[in-house]
Amino acid sequence: MSTFGELSPMPPGDFKKTHWSMVLRAKDHDTPGGQQALEQLCQEYWYPVYLFIRRKGKRHDDAQDLAQGFFERLIQKAFLKSVDQERAKFRTFLLTAVDRFLCNQWEYLQAQKRGGGTTTVSWDPEVAESLYSREPANELSPEKLFDRRWALMLLEAATKDLEEEYTRGGQSEAFRVLQPFIVGDAKHGDYAAAAASLGLTEGNARQRVLRMRRGYREKLRARVADTVETEAAVEEELRSLFAALSG
Repeated sequence: MSTFGELSPMPPGDFKKTHWSMVLRAKDHDTPGGQQALEQLCQEYWYPVYLFIRRKGKRHDDAQDLAQGFFERLIQKAFLKSVDQERAKFRTFLLTAVDRFLCNQWEYLQAQKRGGGTTTVSWDPEVAESLYSREPANELSPEKLFDRRWALMLLEAATKDLEEEYTRGGQSEAFRVLQPFIVGDAKHGDYAAAAASLGLTEGNARQRVLRMRRGYREKLRARVADTVETEAAVEEELRSLFAALSG
């Protein structure tokens, strides 16, 4: 991650617009914006929750039901009442909430068997289990694996955001060729080959990669800012996520 350098600060005032801010406001007010933000966050971040439940030793079918039940109650704001707005980070809140939910899992699964469940956040069960089967076979605790997957998910989302920006600008081919250079050190000769395929000089290709890295940093920072409340919290969350990836 050394390629990222220092992440530039968010423009003043941006934090009042973040998804997590709207979610926190939805705790006390049934605002459409807060509800929509909460549902979007659940849709984006369902897999770390499913992964956590599976790594806790739950079977595939039970994990599906439990994850659905958790998000159902989250969107109904049952878990939002205890959120501390000054300290909240969506990642740590979500992990704590799902862990507490699992303490009452037996009651929920019994309700499911009686036909009391609803589908709140939809995902493909086969995709979920396919993703889980590709997780590394290591000794990471469910909590550490949750944090690692959360970090990877944000990196992937930032890459997708950047790709969409380049595609809108008619530069999809440049993105495809230069994207491997965004993170990590390029091997000797790689820049020359990439530049030649795009009809650029090697120097121009390197300049484009520098701009892509800046754009990537901005996208990643924006993704993290959606889940915290302050500029200082963004810095802390980025350090935590990079630590999760290196641990």
